[in-house]
Amino acid sequence: MSDRARYAPISDYALIGDCHGSALVRRDGSIDWLCLTRFDSGGVFVRLLDDQRGGAFRISARDLIETRRRYLPDTNVLETTLVTRTGEARLTDCFAMRKGGRERPLRQLLRRIEGVRGRVELELEITPRYDYGDLHPWLRWHQKERVWSAVGGDDGIVVSSDAPLAIDREGCAFRCTLTLGPRQRRRFALTAAQPWALQLRRVSAREIDARIGRAARWWRAWVARAHDGLAPEVTRSALVLKLLTCAPTGAIVAAPTTSLPERPGGSRNWDYRLSWIRDSTMTLAALFSVGHPEAASAFQRFIRTATAGRVEELQIAYGCYGERRLPELEVTHLDGWRGSRPVRVGNAAAHQTQLDVYGELLQAAHLWVGLEKHPDEDEWRFLSDLVEAAARRWPEPDRGLWETRGEPRHFVYSKVMCWVALDCGLRIAERIGARCDRERWQSVRDQIRRSVEENGVDRERGCFVQAYGSRELDASLLRLPIVGFVPVDDPRMRATLEAVREDLAVGPLVRRYRSEQAGDGLPAGEGAFLMASFWLVDALAMAGRDDEAAELYRELLALGNDVGLYSEECDLETRELLGNFPQAFTHVALITAADQLRRLRSEHGAGRSLAERHHPAWPEMSSSLGT
Repeated sequence: MSDRARYAPISDYALIGDCHGSALVRRDGSIDWLCLTRFDSGGVFVRLLDDQRGGAFRISARDLIETRRRYLPDTNVLETTLVTRTGEARLTDCFAMRKGGRERPLRQLLRRIEGVRGRVELELEITPRYDYGDLHPWLRWHQKERVWSAVGGDDGIVVSSDAPLAIDREGCAFRCTLTLGPRQRRRFALTAAQPWALQLRRVSAREIDARIGRAARWWRAWVARAHDGLAPEVTRSALVLKLLTCAPTGAIVAAPTTSLPERPGGSRNWDYRLSWIRDSTMTLAALFSVGHPEAASAFQRFIRTATAGRVEELQIAYGCYGERRLPELEVTHLDGWRGSRPVRVGNAAAHQTQLDVYGELLQAAHLWVGLEKHPDEDEWRFLSDLVEAAARRWPEPDRGLWETRGEPRHFVYSKVMCWVALDCGLRIAERIGARCDRERWQSVRDQIRRSVEENGVDRERGCFVQAYGSRELDASLLRLPIVGFVPVDDPRMRATLEAVREDLAVGPLVRRYRSEQAGDGLPAGEGAFLMASFWLVDALAMAGRDDEAAELYRELLALGNDVGLYSEECDLETRELLGNFPQAFTHVALITAADQLRRLRSEHGAGRSLAERHHPAWPEMSSSLGT
C-alpha cells in the first residue's frame, strides 16, 4: 500500500483538548494523535507519524458509506456521524474539563458512540504506544475495579468502559466488536495515570455522559465571554487558540503536532509544540480583539518567570512549562507522515538570535498596559531592559522571523521590530509616568528608521526588501503598516504590496519568500504560508481595497477543512493542507484579517492599526511616522 493510501490527508483531522494536552481525530473516527498529559509528551497514540508503529484508538464501521462531522456549536466537542448500509451511529469526542481554580486537571479523553437508526456493526481497537511509538505497554484487566490499564516506562492510562473489551496480548491492544441499535450507547474514558502509583478508579457510564455535557458547557461559557456578533470562523479560530493555551502557565504552543511536513517527503519537518514569543504575542492580540484580554496577563507572567526576570536570559521559544533546554532530536524509528523524514522532537531554533522578539514582547506589554494595568517597579525594569536590549542589538544580523538555518543576515523585519520596541517602550513610559532615557531611546529609534530606509529599500523598484543587500521579497514586509512603521499609503509600501503580489503570490496564496533563492540553509521547496496569505488581506484592506480584500478572504476561507481548521501551509497546486496542524499563526492571521475587513469598512477605521482599534486606550501607533 502506498504512503498516500495509508496516511489520511492532514485536512482529515480535527482537534480536541483541555488546555493541557490534545488529540487529533480523523474523519473516520480514529484518534491518531494523543498527548494526554501535556502538549509535548511522548504520546499515547502517534499513528499520525507512523501508520504501523504509532498506535491509535480506531472505531471501524462495517460497510461505511459516508461520514459527517461538526463541532457542537461554540465548543471543542467533536461529533462524527458514521453512515453505513445498515444504519447510522454518532461518535462524540472531547476531553474532560476541570472547573478551574485549584481543581486538578482530569487529563481524561472521553468517547461515546451511540446508535441513531438501524443497526451499525463496529470494530474497536485501542493500541497505546508510548515514547513516540517505541514502547509497547503492559496491558491488564483489573477485575475488582473493573478497569483496564496500560503502563510502560513513565507513562500509563486507565481505561473505563461499558464495552466488552478484550486484551490482545500478541497485538498489544484492547479490542471488541459492537452492534448498536437506536439509542444504544457505549462509552470510554482514557485517564492518564502514573505507573508507579496507579489510581484504578472506574469512571461510570453516567459520569462519562455527565462530563461530556460539562465540557460542552465549559466551552460555551468561555465563548460567551467574547464580543457579540463574531463571524463563525472567528469564533472557531478563537476556540483553537484557547485549545493551544497551556492553562497552568499561560504559554501558547504554536501547534499541537510535530514533523508534519511543509512538503510531502521533504525534510522541513519541525516540532511546533513549543511556545514562541512571536507566535504567542500575536495570539494575545487576536484573543484580545475578540474579547478575551485575560490571556495577556497570563503570558506576561509566563515570560517573566521563564526568563527569571532577566532579559539577558531571554530565548525566542520555551517549553510550555518554561523549559529552556529544548534539544532537537531525530526519532529514527518513525516513518513520518507519508514518509516525510526526519521526525523531530524539540527545536534547535529556540536558541537562535531573532531580534524581532523585543518588539513583539513590548507590543504585548503595550497591550497589557492598555488594559489599565500598571507595571510595578520590577516589571518596569524588565520592560525597560527589553528596550535597552533592542537599542543595543539592533545592528546585529539574525536568523529572522522565519528561523533560517543559513548564515545570519540583516533582515528588514527584524530591524523594524527593534524600532517597534523603542517606540512602544517610549509610549509605555509616557503612559505610566515611568522614568527612562527618553532622549537616547528616541535617537536610537530614529537611527533604526534611517538605516532601514537607506539599506532596506530596492531603489529600482521602490519597495522594501527581505534583507540588506538583497532584492528578494519577504511576506513579513506586509506587516510594516500593521506595526506602525510606515503608512499603508506610503509609496514604498504601495510598491511593496504590488511586488509581493507579483513575486510571491500564486492566486490567493502567498509564499513567505522564494525558498529556491533565499539561501535559508535548507533544501528548496515548500507550500504557501496561509498566515502570509491572510496578511495580504490585511494590507489590501488597510489600503482601502476592500473588495479585493474581501474576495481574497473568501478564497482563503475555502482552504480550511470541513470543521474550519487550518494548517501552516497549503500546496500551491493541489491546495492540500501541509505543515503542523492546526497552526496557531494561521488562525491568528484569520482573526486579524476578519477584524480588518469589519473595521476598515467604517470611515473612522480606515488606515488604523489593529491593536489601536481594539481598545480605545491604545495610543495612535502611527503618530511618530516620519520623525
